[in-house]
Amino acid sequence: MDIKKTVEAEESFLISLRRHFHENPELSQQEFQTMDFIEETLHGWGISTVRVPRGGIFGMIDSGKDGWTVLMRADIDALPIEENPKNLACEKVCLSKNHGVSHACGHDGHTAMLLTAAKILAAHKDEWEGKVLLMFEEAEEMGERGVGHLLSYLDEKKIHVDACYGTHMMYCLPAGKVAVMYDGVLAGAFFYRVKIHGKSGHGSMPSLAVSPIDCFNTFYMALQSYRMRKVSPRNCLTYSFGMVQAGDTPNVIPDELTFAGTARCFVNEDGLSFREDFWKLLKDICDNYGCTAEIMEDQYFPVTANNKECVDLARKAIAERVGDVMEDTDPWMASETFAITESTYPGIFTFTGVKNEALGTGANHHTPEFDIDESGLKVGVEAALAYILAMLEEKPEIKSFHKEDLKLMLERAE
Repeated sequence: MDIKKTVEAEESFLISLRRHFHENPELSQQEFQTMDFIEETLHGWGISTVRVPRGGIFGMIDSGKDGWTVLMRADIDALPIEENPKNLACEKVCLSKNHGVSHACGHDGHTAMLLTAAKILAAHKDEWEGKVLLMFEEAEEMGERGVGHLLSYLDEKKIHVDACYGTHMMYCLPAGKVAVMYDGVLAGAFFYRVKIHGKSGHGSMPSLAVSPIDCFNTFYMALQSYRMRKVSPRNCLTYSFGMVQAGDTPNVIPDELTFAGTARCFVNEDGLSFREDFWKLLKDICDNYGCTAEIMEDQYFPVTANNKECVDLARKAIAERVGDVMEDTDPWMASETFAITESTYPGIFTFTGVKNEALGTGANHHTPEFDIDESGLKVGVEAALAYILAMLEEKPEIKSFHKEDLKLMLERAE
C-alpha cells in the first residue's frame, strides 16, 4: 500500500469527520449520538461492532488470514467548556453547536483519524494479515471511565491482543509532525478528594472546637518536604491542591473542610509510594487533632510508557513509509487512561502535532481557545497505518513488556 497516496485521497473525508464530531460534542458517558454515528459508519464498510455498556465500541477488521491482532484506540468524549469562536489569532473553521460543551482536547481529531484508518484498512484487507481491533473509548476525561469496561470485556471474552496503538493531539508540536518517544510519555496520576470532619465552635472559644482547618494546615505543611525526603533527584513527582473549602462565617470554626488535588509522576513506584504515605500521614494527623478523614476520591492511573521494541519498529516504519515527519517533544505531565491499555498490552502512544501559529492553533488543551491545524490529521493517520502494518507484518518479540494486573489497576482507578 502506498500509505501517503492512499491517505491523501481520504483527506477531505478525514476533515469532514473531524468537523462533524467537533460540531456535535457530547460529555463523558453521554456520547450516544457519537457512538451511533461511529457504528453506522463502520457498518457501511462491512465492519462488525459491539457496544460495551458504559465503555464504548469495539469494531473488528478481519483480513481473513492468520496473524496478530493489533488494537487501535480513540477516545470520543468532550469537555464541559464553552468554546471561544476564536483561537489564538483567527476565527475557528468550525464551532460546537452544543452550548457549554466542546472538544477542547482533540478527541474529535482522534476519532476522525481512527475511522479514516479503519476505512483504509478495510478496503485493503488483501494487503495485510491478521486482525485490527478498533476501540472507541467513552469517558476518558471524567466520571466512570470507560476503559475498565472495555478491557474487562476483552478479558471476559478471552479476546487476545498482541499489541496496541494510541495517539493524542499535541498543542505544542507543529502540524505535520508526530512524536514517537521512548519510555514514559504521559505521567502517572493520583487523584484525591477528602472531607475532614472536626467539631464546630465559636471563634472566641477555639478550645471547645476541633478545627478541621488547623488539621489540614498541619497536613499541608507536613507534605512540603516529601519530594526531597522520598523521591530520587533523578525522578519527577509533583502534587498540587486545586480546591480547599471550609466554612462561611468569620467567627465560627467549621465542622468540616474539603480538599482535592492531584499528584503526577513518571515512575509508578514513586506515585504509588506517595499515595500510600499520603493516606498514612493524613490519618496520623487527623488522629492527633481529633478529626476524621472521609475519603471521597482515591484514583491512581499508571504512567503511559512505550515499549522499546514498538518504538524502534514505529520509527523505522514511519521513516520508510511516510518520510521525515518525526520530531521529539517533552513528555507531558498530563495523564491518560490509555496507560491502563498499554500496561495490559505492549505498544506505543504517540503525539500528533496540530500547532500552526499562522492559523492561530497552539493554545493549550482544555482551554476555550484550543484548536487544531487539520492538516496534521493526515500525517497522524499515515503514521498510524505505517506502524500497524509493520507490526502485523513483522510480529516483533517485545521483551521489554511486563504485563500488569488489570484487576488491580482498575481497582486503583475506581
